[in-house]
Amino acid sequence: MTLSALYQPSLALLTDLYQLTMALGYWRAGRADDEAVFHLYFRRNPFQGGYALACGLARVAEFIEAFRFAPEDIEYLSSLSGHDGSPLFPGAFLTALAGLHLDCDVEAVPEGTVVFAHEPLLRVRGSLLQCQLLETALLTFVNFETLIATKAARICHAARGEPVLEFGLRRAQGVDGALSASRAAYVGGTNATSNVLAGRLYGIPVKGTHAHSWVMSFEDELTAFNAYADAMPNNCVFLVDTYDTVEGVRNAIQVGERLRARGQRLLGVRLDSGDLAYLSTVARRLLDAAGFADTFIVGSNDLDELTIQSLKLQDAKIAVWGVGTKLVTAFDQPALGGVYKLTALKRPGGAFEHKLKVSDHAAKTTTPGILQIRRFINHGEYVGDMIFDQLTGINLPAIVDPKDPTRQKRLPREAAYQDLLVPLIRQGRRVAQAESLAMVRSRAQAELAHLHGGIKRFENPHEYPVGLEPELHALKARMIFKTRGVDPQEMLSGAPNPPEAR
Repeated sequence: MTLSALYQPSLALLTDLYQLTMALGYWRAGRADDEAVFHLYFRRNPFQGGYALACGLARVAEFIEAFRFAPEDIEYLSSLSGHDGSPLFPGAFLTALAGLHLDCDVEAVPEGTVVFAHEPLLRVRGSLLQCQLLETALLTFVNFETLIATKAARICHAARGEPVLEFGLRRAQGVDGALSASRAAYVGGTNATSNVLAGRLYGIPVKGTHAHSWVMSFEDELTAFNAYADAMPNNCVFLVDTYDTVEGVRNAIQVGERLRARGQRLLGVRLDSGDLAYLSTVARRLLDAAGFADTFIVGSNDLDELTIQSLKLQDAKIAVWGVGTKLVTAFDQPALGGVYKLTALKRPGGAFEHKLKVSDHAAKTTTPGILQIRRFINHGEYVGDMIFDQLTGINLPAIVDPKDPTRQKRLPREAAYQDLLVPLIRQGRRVAQAESLAMVRSRAQAELAHLHGGIKRFENPHEYPVGLEPELHALKARMIFKTRGVDPQEMLSGAPNPPEAR
């Protein structure tokens, strides 16, 4: 299901106003057609974890292919005014926007790929004006879905292969938050969703039975369970904690015996409150004693990966996990913090110039160039990622830690490798074949299997080696020194001459 099928055909105004004001500035300054390269990446792995799962990239391709300013968009922009009451955007500029057709190139890591901090998930190359107009929407698509896919992968890892059901629709941040979360959670490994619209749009399996209100609408719990079994004998998972959980399990068993006599079965019971470790043990004992060894126990109630891990350590007898609020809202980290930065620029007839943003916070200093990620694989395990500049190439099979240049790692010469950024869009049109959600989900599972277990640890995970190719690191250092007016030779001699003294 494409964006244009879900929303109005034009989404060109899904942007921040300053993208349009900058576009006008480039247009007036004669810089609109300068060739630019931007990269989209995040600075820290989410949830204090060891990795992320790239997601939302299918939306990027759909958005770019459908990008246009519709007449109603131009009409709205023409109504905006500056502080002096005159139009914010001149008519000639709006006419240019009305006729704009994107012809950018985009490279991207395939959806479901394991990625790490500072690695570009997307590289956008094209006219400066066009690349600028894409920034906000691309961040919107990639930031949220990458966050949720990663959270889902962590939760599924805690469940140790047992089914995880996404139950978050009612707590999600709006309609699109819910739909995007259901899609991304499925990429991350969940088995089904309660969101029926997501089921129809994306082909995700849907699951669900009844709520406490069903039980409360009858004179007693046993009557409620019997009525539900009569209505839906092929979908009986009873919520047993409306009144007394243990008594609820006994009532479910009684109805299960009726179902069995009619050739149906009691699929499961759901625990949604109380001490889940203790109650699941009691429920399992009662079910087994009554001959319902194949009836599973579903656990829910504000679960996340840490709670599931704890319940596993307590030997809880839960076999299916219903996770809602803390998954679809990324409860413990509500934003990924991805950024989109200019790294190279070329004037017509000239050569590319490296571009660098310097910050007092080292993590916010960008990496210049036209970047690519080379991932090295040894004996089936990912062993390190090199970020290199396609303008300068690779000189040494080694990486330099961007946070600490004294930490360097040589990569195994015998290791195989693959370059992660692959063509997605050429001249504004998709060139990569659209993938089914099942294919993306399968890739995510395969990718996670290539990671050392320590990287998937929830607390103090092992740090996967990601670094800059040595020549790229040297170039970046030279550019930082130059920007700050520092002579690196003076620094090495121990007698730096501060810029203000010159």
